[in-house]
Amino acid sequence: MEAIYNGNENPLSGLIGDEVYEVLETHNLLNEKGVRDYLIRRRFRQMREEEIPAYDAIEYLREEYPYLQFDTIRKIVYKLNKR
Repeated sequence: MEAIYNGNENPLSGLIGDEVYEVLETHNLLNEKGVRDYLIRRRFRQMREEEIPAYDAIEYLREEYPYLQFDTIRKIVYKLNKR
């Protein structure tokens, strides 16, 4: 399992470069909840690609984010992209 983001690295490295992330973080321009939700969705997709059942994947995510309820994580991972 991938470690939970600890604040010392760029969790959005697949989307933006480290320098851009650092500037955004320095100026408090990142939505922490949005970054967390992105990481949860990314981790869920990784687990599903490893053929982990969806229920179990959500339970693993609950262990990584114990302050979130099962239904909250389910809503995050199944959220439709609003465009």
